[in-house]
Formats: sequence, C-alpha cells, structure tokens
Amino acid sequence: MGRIATTIELAKASWQVLKADKELVVLPILSGVASIIVAMSFLIPAGFLQGSESVGTVEYILLAALYLALAFVTIFFNTALVYAANERLSGGDPTIGSAIAGASKHLPQIFVWAAISATVSVILKSLQERAGILGQIVIGIVGLAWTLVTFLVIPVYVVENVGVKEALTRSGNLFKKTWGENVAAQVGFGLLGFLAAIPFVLLAALALSSGTEAVAAIGIIVAVVGIVAVSVILSALNAIFQTALYHYASSGAVPGDYFDNDNFAHAFVPKRR
Repeated sequence: MGRIATTIELAKASWQVLKADKELVVLPILSGVASIIVAMSFLIPAGFLQGSESVGTVEYILLAALYLALAFVTIFFNTALVYAANERLSGGDPTIGSAIAGASKHLPQIFVWAAISATVSVILKSLQERAGILGQIVIGIVGLAWTLVTFLVIPVYVVENVGVKEALTRSGNLFKKTWGENVAAQVGFGLLGFLAAIPFVLLAALALSSGTEAVAAIGIIVAVVGIVAVSVILSALNAIFQTALYHYASSGAVPGDYFDNDNFAHAFVPKRR
C-alpha cells in the first residue's frame, strides 16, 4: 500500500501543477487535432492510389512517412508540455505560446527522436505480427523496456539542450538510478486513467441498453467526450510527472513547492525481501 499511496501523492502533485496552468490541457488537444489532419493528408492520397500497379511500393512509402509524421506531431507537443512543466517548476508562468515556442527550439532533436521512435515501433510491430504467442510476449516485454528506458529522453534534451544520442544515454543512466517506482508510478498513472474512464464506459453501455436511439446517442457522445477528457488530462499529468522525475533523478530534488522530495525518496527505495 505504501507504493500505491506514494503514486497517488505524486499524481496529486502533478495535478496541482496542472491546476496552476489549466490552459496546458490545450496542448494534448492540439496534438490530437494535428494528428488527425496529418493522418487524413496521407490516407486520402493512399485511397486514390488503390488500383495502381505500383500501389504496393507507393503505399509502403506513404505508410513510413505517416508513421514519421505522426511521431513528430506527438513528440513535438509532448516536448511543449515538458517545456511548460519545467518552466512552471522553475518558477515561471508558461503559456501555450511559450510552450510551443520552447518546443520549436528543439526541432532537430524532435525530428531525430521521431525517426528513431517510428522506426523502433515499426520494427517491433512487424516482428510481433510474424512471431508466435511466446515471441509476441517477448517482443512486448522488449517494447515495454524500451518505453521505460527512454522515458526521460524528452526532459533531458529540453532541460540540458543536448542531442538525441546523449539524451538516450542520459535517460538510460537515470532510469538505472531510479528504476524502482519509476515503473510503478508509470503503471499507476495508467491505472488512474483506466479507473477514471470506467464510469464513461458504463454510461455508454447503459445508454446502448436503454433501447432508445436518442438516449443511446447522447450517452455515447457524453462517454466519448469524457474518455477524451481523461486522456487529455492524463497526457498532461504524465508530462508533468516526467519532468519532475527527471529533476529528481538528475539532482535529487524537484524545484518548486509542488512535489515533496520525500515521496520520490520513498518511491525509489526497493522493497526488502
């Protein structure tokens, strides 16, 4: 229960940072809208190309470009969130404009990290599709390990203004130092999001079982809006926690008054057998 309580406290602290800059939830929304626009800009041309003799090669190229473009959009706005969180923790007062401008300063790192992330995702997905059940489990574990080890790449290149190669090395080293609750906290944030989404899922199920089209439509709309809101807030909270974790892992203390360093200290103490 101790680690669960610590994770809850870390989530509460991240929430307090978000409350100080509520407008930052706009960044995940912008990321979603931009991703939809990018996806449509690739998928529509791909639809027109159906029936062409060279459709295989062209579609493959479009798919690779789509993966890269979507990764770039996602990482760009995640970088903006981390930049804003770091500004708030450092005593500043971030805005949407300052966050986007801050991310724009790191366009080379964002592009390189997007290319690496997209490539790794495509390779892992391709291997999983060809592997058996045991192979899929192993590849899934490899993918999880990659996510954990690279969790602090964005805060590293945002705060330290280094290249992606050095950011990857630093992220791996920081993970080794603070691996304990790093894993548990990330899982905890995902669990909190899952629990928050359950009421909306139940609402949609009840609406569909009502037998009335109007009630079903309203229920589904409310449920979708609620789940999207949970996803947006969770994305912002995750970026804030990511930034705070970087500071604790690199210096042993989180700047500002939002996070209690004792929570991090207790979090990263391995359980005794």
